[in-house]
Amino acid sequence: MNKKIKKILNKKNKSKIVCLTAYSKNIAEILDKYCDLVLVGDSLGSVLYNYKSTKEVTLEIMINHSKSVRLGVEKSLMVFDMPYNTYKNPKEALKNAKLVMKETKCDAVKVEGGKKIIPIIKILVKNKIPVLGHVGILPQTDRKFTFKGKKEKERKKILNDTKLLEKAGVFSIVLECIETKLSQKITKQLKIPTIGIGSSVNCDGQVLVTDDLIGLSQSKFKFVKKYINITKIIEGAVKRYKLEVQKKEFPKAKHSFRN
Repeated sequence: MNKKIKKILNKKNKSKIVCLTAYSKNIAEILDKYCDLVLVGDSLGSVLYNYKSTKEVTLEIMINHSKSVRLGVEKSLMVFDMPYNTYKNPKEALKNAKLVMKETKCDAVKVEGGKKIIPIIKILVKNKIPVLGHVGILPQTDRKFTFKGKKEKERKKILNDTKLLEKAGVFSIVLECIETKLSQKITKQLKIPTIGIGSSVNCDGQVLVTDDLIGLSQSKFKFVKKYINITKIIEGAVKRYKLEVQKKEFPKAKHSFRN
């Protein structure tokens, strides 16, 4: 078993797992100092490319960004988010996951879904490709982005899905926007760690989109906390640059070359 994955598993009931997204080497280098897991998320579709949904994100786009992230990640577990339509069946999932592992040198892949994708997870795990599961809101397929676990039938399905995922061999599961008590119940009943996003403090760890955390995106999701407004800092720097260029204060002699 990958030492980094073993480290994630050992955090269950001991210490919180810290996760964030990265799409480039520069951000990945910063995250690697503090995160247990760095996710190259298909959220880059909306964050970087202004796509209407993650369905537009291609395998090629994800691989290219992951190659960059790999250059910045040494300590953390690097997880590749398999894009929509790249794991429609076990055969295709294995083919694409093998390509991803080879090209990006990532440590694991993430797939969305419950009972329906169990055969896919099993074949990946059988071929020694570590898998991070994902239940609750499924951005690749859900039409409505409302929290999960309102009704008893839905609660039972989600709980059952997580147990099936664990049995199939995933090393951890992302719980996205799952009702507080349900996420607590899932976390208690599973032997593997849960990583929450909008699923309360009860999970074994937390993940956010880094651009949301630093205030670079315009996200207004309830579960997002902005720790800094990096947009204002960038605007300040650009404004100063513009003024110095216009006033001929930049570049100075120390920024220029002479024989």
